[in-house]
Amino acid sequence: MKVALAQTRFKTADFEFNYKQITEQIENTECDLIIFPRYDLEDTGVKELASDCRVQNAETEFYEKIARQNYDKSILVGDVLIQNGKLFVSEDGFYIIQGKNVYVDKIYKEEIICDLYVLAKNKYFVMNEHQSFMDSINTRNDFVYVNAIGMADENVYAGGSFAKNKENELVLFLPVCESVCENVDFDSSVVYAEPQIEEVVYKVLVFALREYCENTGFKKVILGLSGGIDSALTAVLAADAIGSENVLGILMPSMYSSEESVTDSVTLAQNLGIKTEKHSITPLFDKFMEKVAHVNNQDLAEENLQARLRAIILMFFSNRDNRLLLSTSNKSETAMGFGTLYGDLAGGLNLICDLTKTNVYKLSAYINREAERIPQVIIDKAPSAELRPGQKDQDRLPEYKILDDIIEMYVEQEKPVEEIAAKHGTELVLDTIRKIYKAQFKRKQCCLGVRLTERSFTDSVNYPIMQRFY
Repeated sequence: MKVALAQTRFKTADFEFNYKQITEQIENTECDLIIFPRYDLEDTGVKELASDCRVQNAETEFYEKIARQNYDKSILVGDVLIQNGKLFVSEDGFYIIQGKNVYVDKIYKEEIICDLYVLAKNKYFVMNEHQSFMDSINTRNDFVYVNAIGMADENVYAGGSFAKNKENELVLFLPVCESVCENVDFDSSVVYAEPQIEEVVYKVLVFALREYCENTGFKKVILGLSGGIDSALTAVLAADAIGSENVLGILMPSMYSSEESVTDSVTLAQNLGIKTEKHSITPLFDKFMEKVAHVNNQDLAEENLQARLRAIILMFFSNRDNRLLLSTSNKSETAMGFGTLYGDLAGGLNLICDLTKTNVYKLSAYINREAERIPQVIIDKAPSAELRPGQKDQDRLPEYKILDDIIEMYVEQEKPVEEIAAKHGTELVLDTIRKIYKAQFKRKQCCLGVRLTERSFTDSVNYPIMQRFY
């Protein structure tokens, strides 16, 4: 039996698009059995849209429309078999296809004996987990894992489908974030070279923005360029995703901004070929202090005012030009509440919200591996919000290498506090955890972001806002 593995795109509840993806692969692939990812509602991110009767009917019509083509090959779409113009859904997961015993499931069970085991499950992307997932499959059957590619709100389905033979040898691996269909040769093993994680994350984030814009109708994006590394990285990702001609960077210096913040942002924009505009917030700030505040205390309220004035400018041009506003806060800042509601936290989508500051630097270094796209001075400078004279992030936060390790251990790995304290000290760890909980009310109001970890603030971390333990 000649088997083809089809790693295809999906769009949530876009049945015409999904139908076209499947039928094109069927008609262009010579095989006896072609295997697709799951396209049913629960596996493509429809959430409560699944309860809409019109959507349910459209899903049924989607499968029946494929079957009506009466293709001369067997087709598995997840666990739905389409054969000789008819639909079949097995209660026990077993099918007889071309005389072979084929088993389909969403989980892997080592005790199953069959000619071909099909693991059909759409798994959202999580950093550093795919190799261990592949290694966890210890099969005695010919085996294929099929994953879709697409974006469902915060979750990115990045593919990475693969096949093994009954000797548990890898025989096929499909690339990340690419729609591709290949025949499986179970007699020929391949060597899998795990790509650098930054390479994979880069591909996922570029794919995510492109998918988000395509699915929501945005053609252009806007972001603030501060001269810092977070906005610089976001600008690169945006330019690579939708084209530099569709990216607008707004420079908004204040009375506290260094000249380098402006010149470094201009250099970045020139490197990327993106358009920029410069609008100083100093006149707006001064007028507000004169007409509204009446007194200048140089306090937190005035720092937040600067961030909110910038958000007003960004949102104005976002509305006027129908540009998606990209937020540029990283996971370290978000964890600590180091951001201003309705200020720098404003936006429609955040590409880097699940990257700690340490990982922001790593991804930036990867992007600069062949040429200096992000000016090195941006990477080398001490991080600063520049909301008061001489301000540095480390005035209020621990060194990022230490802070990020605490965040990863507590938030992502759910390590016991005592274990984290043994490594970093009780006082620092408890202070960090208190700040994580104190900032939960801000995170509840942040924009949609791209999930890159199993424990992301975008979805899976749900700390209480009102609690008195920490």
